[in-house]
Amino acid sequence: MNTPTPGALAEKILSGVGGSENIESLTHCATRLRFQLRDGEKVDQAALDALDGVMGTVPQSGDRFQIVIGGAVAGVYSDLMNLPSMTGGATPRPPSDAEVKAEIRAKGRGRFAWLDNFFEYLSDSFRPLLGVLLGASLIIAIASMLDAFGLVDFRSADKSATWVFVDSMWRSVLYFLPIMVAYNAAKKLKIDPWVGATVMAAVMTPNFTGMIGSKTPGVTTTTNTTLGTSESVAHVFGLPMQLNDYGGQVFVPLLMVALLALVYKGLKRIFPENVQMVFVPFFSMLIMIPLTAFLIGPMGVWAGNGLGTGLSWLNGNAPIVFAIVIPMLYPFLVPLGLHWPLNALMLVNINTLGYDFIQGPMGTWNFACFGATAGVLLLSVRHREKDMRQTATGALAAGLLGGISEPSLYGIHLRFKRIYPRMLVGCLVGGVIIGVLGGVNTKAFAFTSLLTIPVFDPMIKYIIAISAAFFTSMALVYFADYRTKEERAQVNAERDAAEAAPGDKAVVPAQTVAADDRELVAVGAAAAASAGSVAKAATAAGTPVADEAPVAGKGLELTAPVAGRVVGLGEVEDPVFASRALGEGVGIEPADGRVVAPVDGELITVADTGHAFGIRTANGVEVLIHVGIDTVKMQGKGFDVRVAAGQKVSAGDLLAEVDLAAVRAAGHPAVTLMTVLNTADMTSVEPHTGQDVTAGTPVVTVRR
Repeated sequence: MNTPTPGALAEKILSGVGGSENIESLTHCATRLRFQLRDGEKVDQAALDALDGVMGTVPQSGDRFQIVIGGAVAGVYSDLMNLPSMTGGATPRPPSDAEVKAEIRAKGRGRFAWLDNFFEYLSDSFRPLLGVLLGASLIIAIASMLDAFGLVDFRSADKSATWVFVDSMWRSVLYFLPIMVAYNAAKKLKIDPWVGATVMAAVMTPNFTGMIGSKTPGVTTTTNTTLGTSESVAHVFGLPMQLNDYGGQVFVPLLMVALLALVYKGLKRIFPENVQMVFVPFFSMLIMIPLTAFLIGPMGVWAGNGLGTGLSWLNGNAPIVFAIVIPMLYPFLVPLGLHWPLNALMLVNINTLGYDFIQGPMGTWNFACFGATAGVLLLSVRHREKDMRQTATGALAAGLLGGISEPSLYGIHLRFKRIYPRMLVGCLVGGVIIGVLGGVNTKAFAFTSLLTIPVFDPMIKYIIAISAAFFTSMALVYFADYRTKEERAQVNAERDAAEAAPGDKAVVPAQTVAADDRELVAVGAAAAASAGSVAKAATAAGTPVADEAPVAGKGLELTAPVAGRVVGLGEVEDPVFASRALGEGVGIEPADGRVVAPVDGELITVADTGHAFGIRTANGVEVLIHVGIDTVKMQGKGFDVRVAAGQKVSAGDLLAEVDLAAVRAAGHPAVTLMTVLNTADMTSVEPHTGQDVTAGTPVVTVRR
């Protein structure tokens, strides 16, 4: 295929986005053209993806569209703007009456933005815990399997030390989940996460829990006749404080951290910056630990106990309604941790009645949840989503074998709002079947998994109900998708760009390359928000590249452009960088705003906004330094650029000084990204992550 001339490429891009009359506005960052279109449906995405010089396309909501060009983006942008048909184009037109009305309606819908924020808060509080949740769930699944086959009594009160130890392996996650959730929730709300964890841990220490049911002076204990549980109250400073075991309670830390964030940020406004490190955590703990112990914690427990009492009444007076209500409530109780008191009620039922009436209907919720996960798994296979396929496979295994819904909920369902309505239909179908067939009971406390089906009676009714719930949710999620049409298009575009990028096959283990046949290049890490591997784009734009490889054994060092913590590209929030479409490299969480050259070379790109720099070495290694994610939107505010395009620089030369506080205040991650744009031309690119570095420290090794 012949490479189009720059002007021809611009014309084909213009045609692909629907012509100049369809362009509301056009800007560019270090690697992407960013279009605001009047009608996104007019884009011929397939034709654009097929163009030489285009590395990928990224459709976005609101008729926004991005085209990944690479290092030649400035030239392509200039060619586009200079096309005759673009004269006076790419400027906003006055909105029509219909658009004005639509904007007003959109503002009206904004009153539900709290719901989006709430789900995001839940999701981000649990998502980092997915790995340990899956680990604990699989341990439970193995133990449950052994229990089902009669090899060990998993629920025995007098288990051997061996099985007590095995219990501790998974209970460590579930019991201390409130502390982990508090840490993540505090991090999400941008306050010190260790303060959040400390406040929650204070009411989970042996000192605190040891007072429950004890004869400590000032502690009184009573019994709840409905739930069969004991309730202890301590008189602290003359005030009554309800004592609870908060193990496994996640509603309490979520509520606590929301209030802690207000206190913490308020204290930061009160105390001068030079004493905040001491006094802000101190007063936060002094205020929030008592509030949690006296008010927030008991509120969570009271909510759970009240729910249990209500369900007991409902089952006694309207059992058919109960069979429907339970599976419909559980999807909302589990994320908040309010389902834990029901476990106590299940045990009370078994001890007093000889059977339990909750676990049967609850099983239909679990299998509806697992069915939704199965639908996501099928879609991830269909659309070649590797990460989601791995997540869904683990969550489904934990669910079907261990009866654990948390990995599915926290890892998938709470991240995609389209899943819940479809999962609820499965819950409803399963609940109706159990209600119509007369209910399902069990004489054992069991995880509702495939392995525990035999403990339910009548078993055939239970199988019919959970099968209907599972396959209903699976079908609805699969055929409707868990992503919107726009999200699916964007994810598929990013996947195609990642699969098309040749960089991965160029990366080989260092030990497979002979020492005298390779050139070492240590690359310093930092980069943020843009597009894909520049070798192809540079050729398309007519940019010359080095024709000869460097002499074997000759070293060239590219060092960290900023001081800070080195992370892998997979950990950054920009999907294009994370997919390695712009080449392999690293990210650095910057400790200061000084950005220096990581290598000797020529500045082939200096963004007008100061957020991105492209350097080409004498040997043709192309390096992109990108400061922050989406910082192009800051339009240069906070960026003091000290160099210009075409300038020769040496490693360590100052490129820019960045006001990191301004970047963060604008809502942008400050992570600095650095990638080797022509990774495909290298034998290997090996990032060295997980270390704290100063500017000038080698962080990536590139071998020619």
